[in-house]
Amino acid sequence: MGLSQSNISSSTPMGATLIPGGATFKVWGPLAASVYLNGTFSSGASSWVTPTVPPDPAFLLTKDEATGLWTGFLPGVADGDQYKFYVQGKPGGSFGYKRDPYARELTASNNFPIGVNCIVRSPNSYPWHDQNFVTPNFTNLIIYQIHIGVFAPASFPNNGTFLDVITQIPYLVALGINLLQPLPIAECKERSDRGYDGADLFSPDSVYTVYDATALAGYLAAINRLLAAKGCALLTTAQITGGPNQLKAMVDLCHVYGIAVAFDVVYNHAGGFEGDDESIYFWDREPNPSDNNNSLYFRSLSLGSGGLPFALWKNPVSQFLIDNASFFINEFHVDGYRYDEISVLLQTNQPVGWAFCQNLTNTLRFIKDRLLQNAEYWPSEFSASVQSIVQPASQGGAGFDTVQHDALRGAIRGAIQSTSFGASSNVDMGAILNSLYPPGLSYAWNAVPCIENHDMVFTGRDSRIPVLADGSDAQSFYARSRSKVATGLLLAAPGIPQIFMGQEFLENRQWCDDPTLNGNLLEWAALHSGNKAMSDQLRFTQDFIRLRWNQPALRSQNLNPFYSSNPDRVLAFHRWVDGSGQDIVVVASLNDNPFFGYQLGFPRGGHWNELFNSDIYDTWVNPLAVGNYGGVDANGGPMHNLPCSATITIPPRAILVFGVA
Repeated sequence: MGLSQSNISSSTPMGATLIPGGATFKVWGPLAASVYLNGTFSSGASSWVTPTVPPDPAFLLTKDEATGLWTGFLPGVADGDQYKFYVQGKPGGSFGYKRDPYARELTASNNFPIGVNCIVRSPNSYPWHDQNFVTPNFTNLIIYQIHIGVFAPASFPNNGTFLDVITQIPYLVALGINLLQPLPIAECKERSDRGYDGADLFSPDSVYTVYDATALAGYLAAINRLLAAKGCALLTTAQITGGPNQLKAMVDLCHVYGIAVAFDVVYNHAGGFEGDDESIYFWDREPNPSDNNNSLYFRSLSLGSGGLPFALWKNPVSQFLIDNASFFINEFHVDGYRYDEISVLLQTNQPVGWAFCQNLTNTLRFIKDRLLQNAEYWPSEFSASVQSIVQPASQGGAGFDTVQHDALRGAIRGAIQSTSFGASSNVDMGAILNSLYPPGLSYAWNAVPCIENHDMVFTGRDSRIPVLADGSDAQSFYARSRSKVATGLLLAAPGIPQIFMGQEFLENRQWCDDPTLNGNLLEWAALHSGNKAMSDQLRFTQDFIRLRWNQPALRSQNLNPFYSSNPDRVLAFHRWVDGSGQDIVVVASLNDNPFFGYQLGFPRGGHWNELFNSDIYDTWVNPLAVGNYGGVDANGGPMHNLPCSATITIPPRAILVFGVA
């Protein structure tokens, strides 16, 4: 029994697709002389080539010369069967195995990529529970960024897994975030990796997959407890077997508990090809491998450790990436994307990069109109304005929804570090005030600000906020209070705030993608064993997030940054919702001393409740907290271009939030 062209048409999906009676196989290799299907299949058919055995002609795929597509149907293929392609290049090229670029899953290997096969997978083997989940409005999002491998591994020094993340969902719910953003989850060559040099883009990284049956039983029990608590049907072991289903379960359980999930995808480059002859690099084994322009998916422009940029002027290459993003929506129910280095993608793919972005964003918005499309874009790397990146494609823009916002990050981090140099140092509160509203953007929700992220606080790079705040003791009173101000400003500012794992509980270690480096793992044990500084910081973050949910003005478009004083290290700004009367005034101080009788403008007269005071959270409940006894009266005259004013007390190194009574 061999391949046939039955069940093959122009609409046949790429890769291996299970259909009644078997599976279709479709792969692009325009310069290959021949492409054979190799594998061990449930029908009993088997074909594996060794250097001394020529390929079986019964497993030769059929080529369409016009498109360069090789296709075939094999009866009797079932879920779980393993396969690869055997590719022979034209004269001058090479020959050997290649993995399916569209493979849904790869086999595990302790010596990746040696001995790795593709696995035929059904897209319908996981029973979803998220039919009622709706992606939150962008104005209501709070992003939490994690690395699957080191966020919460069950046992040191093993990598964390998709199922480990599920066990942390109650923690994430209690924290209050509503969008989980893991670093890239696609298969990578390295066993510990940040995820930005993947090449098998459709396959979840096997290092994040649980294979041990005993461990799987334990995870299943935990998952089913979470499902039962929400009245959902329970899962079976078979339904959480394999990387794709475990990733689906992670997304599904997040949805059941009200948390959206955005994937971090890397379309500006791929990498990790060294020693991996079976990757998409020179997939159809073109002659002249010394020129990367001859490599099917890439162009000859090295990005250093980042790999090679995709050759987006080739329609099948750009479609490969769009298919990848569509695949994650359709099969994994994702709610959004963080697109890595769109500025680099545009810079390395002139003039076709812009059209690719438009095609990508339009296609995905057609599939899922509430999809968050967040572009990492830096104007220093490409000439387009930030506003044009988030402008709709129908108006000539790139069509993304949001961009990373580094101005606020730089201003807050700079101010926090300056305070650590002592009372005589200059602290630029005005820079924070001027950066609160994302510059160059029409809407506040077009920006995703942060104060820590995976790039910045990776080991060997910049410090975590508590270390910036006090380099001699990252849990001192100075570090604790300044860190609260930093996080509070992020959560009170316009835009979609992004928190990096551990930031919420005063983590001071730089992070690393290698779980064997215990000195760079999140300090969960310290948090859960009663470290007061950490638990107080976590309570502070949880409560400030709840304040953001309860006060629509903190999620609004409106901002009036009306006051800053660098000598006093004080700033204040006004947030509101038009016509609602739900006004908010935020006051932040990085002064080491309290202020009593401080005069500030207020947008209306009357009593204002003190809704939040960060000083209370130090040694919760702080018996020495400085505050305003529940509120202030704005009965003074005009000040700071506002119609009224109030006399307030400002604690040292604190953030206060006032709301209309």
